[in-house]
Order: sequence, then C-alpha cells, then structure tokens
Amino acid sequence: MTAAPGFHTAAYDWPVSQDWPEPVSLINPEGASDVVLICEHASNHMPAEYQGLGLEEPDLTRHIAWDIGAEDVARRLSARLDAPLFVAHYSRLLIDLNRPHAAMSAFPELSESTVIPGNVALDMAERTRRIARIFTPFHARIAGVLNQRQATGRPTLLISIHSFTPVYKGVTRPWHIGILYGEAARAGEAMVAQLAADPALCVGTNEPYQIETDSDYAIPVHGDQRGIPALLVELRNDLIATSAGAEEWADRLAAVIPALAAEARS
Repeated sequence: MTAAPGFHTAAYDWPVSQDWPEPVSLINPEGASDVVLICEHASNHMPAEYQGLGLEEPDLTRHIAWDIGAEDVARRLSARLDAPLFVAHYSRLLIDLNRPHAAMSAFPELSESTVIPGNVALDMAERTRRIARIFTPFHARIAGVLNQRQATGRPTLLISIHSFTPVYKGVTRPWHIGILYGEAARAGEAMVAQLAADPALCVGTNEPYQIETDSDYAIPVHGDQRGIPALLVELRNDLIATSAGAEEWADRLAAVIPALAAEARS
C-alpha cells in the first residue's frame, strides 16, 4: 500500500483485539464501481480502559457518540453499487475522524449540550496516542487506495455517509437528507436535483452543515485536494434507525449515484 505524504502504513504498535480492533475495515475492496464510500462515524465503540469517557451508558448510544444508521446504509449501498467502503471502528468521542487534529471538535469536551469528562483538559500525550492508534491508520488506508486508483487513472467519486439528528438544541431540522460539498459543486448540485425531483423529499444543499477546511477532513483532504469529486451525504437519523429505513434510503441513493459517477468520468 502506498500512503500519502504524512501518513504511515501499517503494522499497528499494539495488539489488535476485540477491545482494540483495527481502526478501519475495507469492505468490498475489489468493487468495480467508480464510487468509493466512507463511513467515519459508524461505531460508538470505546476500549474498556476509557470507561466511557465518564459518560453514562445511555449517552453512548446517542448521536454524540456515533452516526446512528449510517453504517447500515453504507453497507447496503456498497452492496448495491459494488463499491469499496471504509468503515471506522471507534467512537468519534475518542477522536473525530472527520476533523483536523487542531479543530476543537476533534477531541470534543462538549458535544451538543453534554460535557465529555474524559476529554476535558486532555493532555498532548493522550491526543497523540489516539491520533496514532485511530486517526492515522484510518486515513492512511483510504489514502493508499485513492493513490492506487489515481496512479492507474481509475475514475473515482468519493462519498461519505453520515447522519444527523431531527432536532438540534431545540431547533427542528426540516431536511430528510442533506448533500454537502466543497469543490465538487457540479456533482453536488446534480445529486440535489435528482433527489429533489421527488416532491415528498426535503433536500438540503450544504445543510445541516457546510464543508469547511478547518473543521472537516475527508472531503477537503481526500477529495478536493486530490481533484477527486467528493460529496458528504447527511441522512436524518430517525429515517434510517431501522433496517427498513436503511434499506429504503440505500435504494434511493443507489438509484441516483451511478449517473453522478458516470458524469464524473466524462
């Protein structure tokens, strides 16, 4: 595997176990699709030594710890598109894989209105440990695959799958789905237009968040900086919290994404 500058490849410096799994799984690595999928917030797992970062068990099942339903949709979409999928295996409360290290939200002390005790006044040694064990291997694996695809001239459309809460700090969010993008406006606008053709859907353009280089990672680094069209899909988590909901949305996305991938080749 060839890693991008600044990344290390990987024999891990710690024993891989159920408590400390590999940071990432690559599902369907030989997938024939031009699409590559990422799910950074797939898991709410924390090694036992962290004692839930001082949170109660119910908090670790909330959106603050992971993107509910995102992995289920991503795996179904991978199968429908025959696309490679990178799935993360640690809670974003340990380190957010979609944040630059310097961002305050990379090691959140406060998530929504919940204090994360185990992240308060976190020292540099622990930050460095989490970066080395979780962040760097995760992104090195993605970078290696993208390097290989670019070296062989293989077209790529990068799509990151996330979910969001229907209510944030008391404010109701109307969108069923949001499509976020930076440089890939052509692909992003095309996806919004295709989804919005269904009058039953409320589709957000760069909602409920926006892509920003100081607070986002995958789309700017693996997409925009490489010249690869890259989109972030935000699904409202009450719509995909069940298998039936995940199935419905995977089908809906699978119906529109191939045309975007074909256009990216042109």
